[in-house]
Amino acid sequence: MITSVLVANRGEIACRIARTCRDLGIATVAVHSDADAGALHARVADTAVRLPGSAPADTYLRGDLIVKAALAAGADAVHPGYGFLSENADFARAVRDAGLVWIGPPPEAIEAMASKTRAKQLMGVAPLTDVTEADLPVLVKAAAGGGGRGMRVVRALADLDAELAAARAEAASAFGDGEVFVEPYLENGRHVEVQVLADTHGTVWALGTRDCSLQRRHQKVIEEAPAPGLSDALTEELHTLAVRAARAVGYVGAGTVEFLVAGERAHFLEMNTRLQVEHPVTEEVFGVDLVAQQIRVAEGHALDPEPPAPRGHAVEARLYAEDPAHDWAPQTGRLHRLGVPGAVRLDTGYTDGDDVGVHYDPMLAKVVAHAPTRAEAVRKLAAALERAVIHGPVTNRDLLVRSLRHEEFAQARMDTGFYDRHLPALTAPAPDPYAPLAAALADAHGRSRFGGWRNVPSQPQVKRYAVNGQEHEVRYRHTRTGLTADGVTVVHADASLVILETDGVRRRYEVARYGDRVHVGSTALTALPRFPAPEADHAPGSLLAPMPGTVVRIAEGVAEGASVEAGRPLLWLEAMKMQHKITAPTTGTLTTLHAREGQQVEVGTLLAVVEEAP
Repeated sequence: MITSVLVANRGEIACRIARTCRDLGIATVAVHSDADAGALHARVADTAVRLPGSAPADTYLRGDLIVKAALAAGADAVHPGYGFLSENADFARAVRDAGLVWIGPPPEAIEAMASKTRAKQLMGVAPLTDVTEADLPVLVKAAAGGGGRGMRVVRALADLDAELAAARAEAASAFGDGEVFVEPYLENGRHVEVQVLADTHGTVWALGTRDCSLQRRHQKVIEEAPAPGLSDALTEELHTLAVRAARAVGYVGAGTVEFLVAGERAHFLEMNTRLQVEHPVTEEVFGVDLVAQQIRVAEGHALDPEPPAPRGHAVEARLYAEDPAHDWAPQTGRLHRLGVPGAVRLDTGYTDGDDVGVHYDPMLAKVVAHAPTRAEAVRKLAAALERAVIHGPVTNRDLLVRSLRHEEFAQARMDTGFYDRHLPALTAPAPDPYAPLAAALADAHGRSRFGGWRNVPSQPQVKRYAVNGQEHEVRYRHTRTGLTADGVTVVHADASLVILETDGVRRRYEVARYGDRVHVGSTALTALPRFPAPEADHAPGSLLAPMPGTVVRIAEGVAEGASVEAGRPLLWLEAMKMQHKITAPTTGTLTTLHAREGQQVEVGTLLAVVEEAP
């Protein structure tokens, strides 16, 4: 019997595994980097072991340090979670060689399937070798790991070499393995996968299908189970192929077989030899705890001959600290509050007051709704997200709500090109017109003081706020009866609650302020100073860092004085395990290059200046 489990991971999945272990009466050991010293996963575990450093390559990708931590803490088993070393056969062997139980598939199965190139060969699908114009578009993909890292769509042959280099660098940083391959990229297909669970006694379960078509940067955003609209014949084919893949490598434990579905055709993509981020939707539909089943299988228990029957529908949304309107740029800062109401499941690695840093994936939480029908589950999830209290960095919450309520998604007509088609409309600013007034009135609460000298109406008070990059000016007055605003009846106003009435309709606004940042309901505002300070003077063509991160690469031939064309990649920033390309804004001369490889930069740091050609 397993008595203590070290979770070789961080964040949400580490907390989720710890929760199941606690329910089973199993002690937990966390590992944490220096950046994660105060992280939730380190706080909820019974024991925590420091991994010196902050970069993944120095910490969560150091299998030798993790094995030493397990032995030092007295753990008798290791659960890898997902990402990092979860699909590393050498790590699995090192765990076993140390006399620990590995809660995952055999190393041989990982080797056969974790490398996507070998997996495709096993399933009779060969990657592309010599790419021609006729093959375009193609997808460059990391052979190890997942989560969208090391993936690039290439639509022009001239871009292939640069994208291969970028994908290798990103994959090496995220997984410690820079191997990549090229495969055809099928436009407008659906990403469908099958959850499998296998024991050591020859039983393999196919636990239904999941649709994960809504993706950004090839990383899933919204997932659901079962995948809607599949014929019985196609569903049976997917189950058969998934079980065949598992049996072909002697698979044990939880894994996922992924496909691209076009019409009635299923194209094998890969097998992930680990737990998936989206596993909760399968748990909700089948009423199983997949982590508990992984532990039982690792202890040698047999699965029932047949899996449990599915019930209802489940939908999951990934809440990210990122700005979808600005190239999905990751966001950092203090997460002051995180709360999701309603009868939904919240899996998170953060709690109130935690800091969101630059070193790791920007996912804050997963929100999951289950209901008897798909329409009910989607409605429940959208409502819960809309009412969620999220105070801190910019998130993709509004995008998630709009996506769930989009006609194409509601009718289950989505595919992997959903955001390519609809992103501008889904991210168009739509602030509440009364939110700035509510913020101003809450701020004004208790500030007015009247004396006998005031016998004439006061001049209006003026406050300015920025919402979604746009400036809004608010005017209100102090009177003997309280605060007033033209056209709006102020029913109530204090520092945390404002009630406004317009045309007989009352609206409640909960207000919270953190420095210059004000949250009014689901709207985030920035209070602008009464007398703005002069802005920094940047020359035309200045390239500023759009996010905090590390300069990981300068493009070949890029130096001060070089001629560049508009759109040419100049350098790459890495933040939260993703690389972001900085390109020339115009055709001209690179007059200034401040960026250096390995340099840590903050938002707004001047990286380079391109002077436009006359």
